[in-house]
Amino acid sequence: MGIDLPLIWLLIIGFGIMMYVTADGFDLGIGILFPFISSREHRDIMVNTVAPVWDGNETWLVLGGAGLMAAFPKAYAVLLSAFYAPVILMLIGLIWRGVSFEFRFKADEAHKPFWDKAFMLGSFVASFCQGAILGAFIEGVDPAGETGMMDWLTPFSVFTGAGVVVCYALLGSTWLILKTDGALQRQMIRATRPIALALLLAILIASIWTPLAHPAIAQRWFSLPNLWFFLPVPILVLATAAGLWRSLARRPHGGPFAAALLLVFLGYSGFVISIWPHIIPPSLTIWDAAAPPQSLGFALVGALLIIPIILVYSAWAYFVFRGKVQTGEGYH
Repeated sequence: MGIDLPLIWLLIIGFGIMMYVTADGFDLGIGILFPFISSREHRDIMVNTVAPVWDGNETWLVLGGAGLMAAFPKAYAVLLSAFYAPVILMLIGLIWRGVSFEFRFKADEAHKPFWDKAFMLGSFVASFCQGAILGAFIEGVDPAGETGMMDWLTPFSVFTGAGVVVCYALLGSTWLILKTDGALQRQMIRATRPIALALLLAILIASIWTPLAHPAIAQRWFSLPNLWFFLPVPILVLATAAGLWRSLARRPHGGPFAAALLLVFLGYSGFVISIWPHIIPPSLTIWDAAAPPQSLGFALVGALLIIPIILVYSAWAYFVFRGKVQTGEGYH
């Protein structure tokens, strides 16, 4: 039996997307939380917790997009056409956010509020568009490419957009529990509880809405014996939420962030279970959309060289800048 190159590439792209969501998620979450923090000092600390790593976090987004183009060119063409508007808005949000990130440290006191608002807006727009793309993807895309520019905007995609904003806010608040102390950490502990409840409510609604709207997904989850195989996913979600709640009641450090990451991974697992083996739901599989084996093999060599390098320099950056961020420390 030969090597299943499309499956290997799907795992690579899936890994890249998961790394992006977990790494850039808390980064975007800090911008989403900005409106609830009035202290200039606390806002500076929040930004300084991600200043050394935020550029590297977005490497995974580039890897996922480039991998999709190289390994599944048909899917790349169809999805980019279908989601052209939200992708452009997402990129504008990320660029605007990146510019404001740099400028807010250089601006004088009169202009800092403007760049703070730009940082908030860019973070929110990028996060919402990512969630809206997710929802529109689950609802299905015409593989022939006959999709209107605004077909992605539906009640479900708006809901998933809001859900991703809440998810990133949870990652951001738990990251700040890990990286800060004192009054800011206490404020994040208080904020994490309602954010976690909002995320659990969003997961519950999505878990009901999706199978009701898509019989194929309902069949995947609730037919026997699939139900018994997939039942651990919702059970683990509840157990992780309980663990997050318990960790907040103690002297929290890394526990809440680890629980938030696990919640994201479980949600991602549920998404993969729902759409497998389609790369364009509901009809185009990964094997239908894959590039020729020669192209997949050639690109795989480069991917297997570059991914360990990304992992090493990312791990090194997080290691060097480990520990709590104090007032006056960080980016200049």
